[in-house]
This record gives sequence, structure tokens and C-alpha cells, in this order.
Amino acid sequence: MKQKFYDTAVKQEKAVLVGVITANETEEQEKEYLEELEFLVATAGGETVKSFTQKLQRPDRATFVGSGKLEDIKAYVTAEEIDMVVFDDGLSPSQLRNIERELQVKVLDRNNLILDIFANRAQTAQAKTQVELAQLQYLLPRLTRLWTHLERQKGGIGMRGPGESQIETDRRLILNKIALLKERLRQIDKQNETQRKNRNQMVRAALVGYTNVGKSTIMNMISKSEVFAENKLFATLDTTVRKVVIENVPFLLSDTVGFIRKLPHHLVECFKSTLDEVREADILVHVVDISHPNFEDQIHTVNETLKDIGAIDKRIITVFNKIDAFKPEQHQIEQQAEPLTLDDFKHSWMAKNNSPAIFISATKKENVDEFRTLLYNEVKTIHVERYPYDQLLY
Repeated sequence: MKQKFYDTAVKQEKAVLVGVITANETEEQEKEYLEELEFLVATAGGETVKSFTQKLQRPDRATFVGSGKLEDIKAYVTAEEIDMVVFDDGLSPSQLRNIERELQVKVLDRNNLILDIFANRAQTAQAKTQVELAQLQYLLPRLTRLWTHLERQKGGIGMRGPGESQIETDRRLILNKIALLKERLRQIDKQNETQRKNRNQMVRAALVGYTNVGKSTIMNMISKSEVFAENKLFATLDTTVRKVVIENVPFLLSDTVGFIRKLPHHLVECFKSTLDEVREADILVHVVDISHPNFEDQIHTVNETLKDIGAIDKRIITVFNKIDAFKPEQHQIEQQAEPLTLDDFKHSWMAKNNSPAIFISATKKENVDEFRTLLYNEVKTIHVERYPYDQLLY
């Protein structure tokens, strides 16, 4: 008898992206934002088939985009059998409800998409708790959308009360769950604080940077460990700490969650405990993907996030990674006959504006020894100040 095989592969959802170019943005910026949103969709397991943009002074209060543009999106979604429409900004509960009613497909905003990725990536109890808390805080003001099947219909006497009653019940359950998760996080934070106190004898360095800039690859290279690294956004969600010894100086190196522009505020709040590794580090190693056309904007985003969590005043080493993939024409630099050398990078405005700075390729192992030496000298300086009796070791 022939054995039957069934295809169990999950169908890849087709997505349409929507962005608004406001008075404060250029078309080039919005194009970059949508490219990043497309990367987020791919990370979540979807496929982007088309993007829609519209110039507006400010997003429409009711439907985010104008009625004409919404009609265009609806026509395309219907004709191409699109599974979901993803907006590049946060949508209010009423906007979400109005758009879904018009398009009749799943509608996500940037916040919801990031939360979905975080939920998929979370591994530890702490990360899972943080993500669940952020999801519930996102869901709470949007409860009415989930109960549209109980909306009052024409002549439907008695429909309004049960709907409101059920929403209130759900709201109370969610508020109770939020309180429970916050308490669970407090307990986890206490345990982590005890662990960090036990590590306080050693100098601590933390890798920070925009998502997908190569932090985990550098972590593996310096600590000779196997931290998960992948060419996707938020490949690392849980903080990883490794003991590293360079020459005769031991220190702790931590790999943290990557930052991203337009990161939901409540998500930052929920992950502040994870970012304690950053706040309590002696040295921050800010990793920058120099091959990215808009790496300066990414540097700004990371610095703003560091400012938000109170870590901007720490000693920072800027590591410009992926020099092997750097393309001068993308940065208004005249194309030379020969590729840029390390000496060219060292004398560039990038080095002058971000001192101390180092230029490497983690995957190609270019200039790694110089990076190790710089990190060693920075750690050694703090170690000598903290433990002067150890100076006989040097």
C-alpha cells in the first residue's frame, strides 16, 4: 500500500505595506522605513508584494491614509488575494477598526508586527514574560475591535449590553494578568540583580547597536562562544553574558537586544530590566553596520535609546563593522580606482566624530587584532583604577 505524504508547510502570508510621507519626512526616508518594514515582515515569516505611500501633512485621523488611497489599497488587496496590510506607524484603535472594516483583511501596524516577532524570538522566562506584558498592554485599548460581532445592529434590541459587559469582563481579566506579569518580572529582576552583584568584581562591557549590525557575530568572535546569529531583525532577544580574557585581563561581555527606530514605547518599558546590563556596564561597545546606506540615522536612534535608559554618558567604543561591504557611492563619496583602505577609514569623518572608533569586518576577520587591543586597553584602564593591587600582573 502506498504511503501518503501530506504537505505540512505553513503558507507564507502575502503582505502589502503602507506608509505616509509627512511634512517632516522625505520620500527617501520613507522608502528606507518601508524597506525596514519589509525586512520586519520577512523576519515574521511573510512576503511583501507591494508598497503604497501617500504624502500628507499628517496621517488621517480616521483611516491613516486618505479615502482615495484606501480605495486603491482595497482594490489591489481584493484583486491579488492579499493576506494582510501592514502600516509603518502605530494605528489608534479607531483607525485599526475603520481600516479593517473597509479592507476586510488582517491589518497590522508596526508595533503589532514587532511584538509578533518578539513573541516568536523569546526563549527565556524573562523575555517571554516581558513580551506577554507588552502584548497585553497593546491589546487593552483595542478590546472593542475584538467584539465587533456584538455591535448593535439595526433594530437589534439588547445587543449593546452583553457586548459592553463582555468587554468589561475581558478588560478586568487583562488588568489582573498585567498585574501578575509585573509581579513575576519583579521577582525575575531580583534574581538577576543578585547575579549581577556576584559579577560586580569584574569589569563589564556590553555590545549595543541597531538590530542586525553584527553584535552576535562579534560576541562569538571575541568570546569564542556560539551565540545565535542570523541575518534577521531581533535574532538576539535575550541578553547573553560571557567571560572573556584578553592577554591577562578578564572581563564580562554581554550581547543585548538590538534597537530599532519607532520601537513601541511600552516595549522599551517592558525590556528595561533586560537593558540593565547596558545601564550597569562599564564600557559600551556600539556596533555600527557601516555598509548600511543610512548608518548615521541608526547611530542617532541608538544614542536616543541610550539616553532614554540613562546610559549615554558611559565610556563608548564605536565599532564600524562590515567594512568589506562598504560602498562609497551610497555615502556621497567619490568612487576611487582602489577600494577604501583601513587608513582611509581611520582618517575619515566617521572616525573623527566617533572617537574612539575602530573599523572591522567580523565575518572576514579584518582588523580584529586591533579591535581586541583597543578593547583590552579600555578594560585594563578601568581594572587598574578599580583594583590597583593587581598592577603587578601587568
